Amino acid sequence: MDIILASTSPYRRRLLERLRIPFRCMAPDADERPLHAEAPAAMATRLALAKARSISLAHPGALVIGSDQVAAAADEDPEGVAMGKPGNFQAARLQLRASAGRVVTFYTGLALRCEKSGFERFHVERFRVHFREIDDKSIENYLHLEEPYDCAGSFKCEGLGIALFERMEGNDPTSLEGLPLIALTSLLGEAGFPVLGTRWK
Repeated sequence: MDIILASTSPYRRRLLERLRIPFRCMAPDADERPLHAEAPAAMATRLALAKARSISLAHPGALVIGSDQVAAAADEDPEGVAMGKPGNFQAARLQLRASAGRVVTFYTGLALRCEKSGFERFHVERFRVHFREIDDKSIENYLHLEEPYDCAGSFKCEGLGIALFERMEGNDPTSLEGLPLIALTSLLGEAGFPVLGTRWK
């Protein structure tokens, strides 16, 4: 089966490579701007589906994987205030300053779709990160060393970013990196493509 990852993210590509299944990557056409008053979990779901659908419509026979991640700092709203990718040093520094000593929840949306068969499933993985109290110098040192400006939350948990954390809570640590492999493995099985299936001989 033709499997397409609707992403050009090197992080998601490396994660999917762990499953040792054949796939290719394509850039989706999806408007990633948040909707007015959109909750982070809803935004992650909407964008994951939009990415999968944009590729699926052009490649109807393929099984398309879409994913998107939204970070949310807790406040009175139980889903928090969404934080996007910082894009630069200044914005990343502000994000990490705001996260220091707090809990940030990451919502990773996952969609799997095949236009031809009509198969479409989606899932949102929730993962909570408890940040250490971090002083400005440590934040700046971290940002200069790892430059996580294309990452929601301004860190790379698979790298030095782990030093920013006090603890983590969640079922699937790969979701924090951008693609929840445990959920994806289940969805692929539902679609008739078991990761540890009979193709291995």
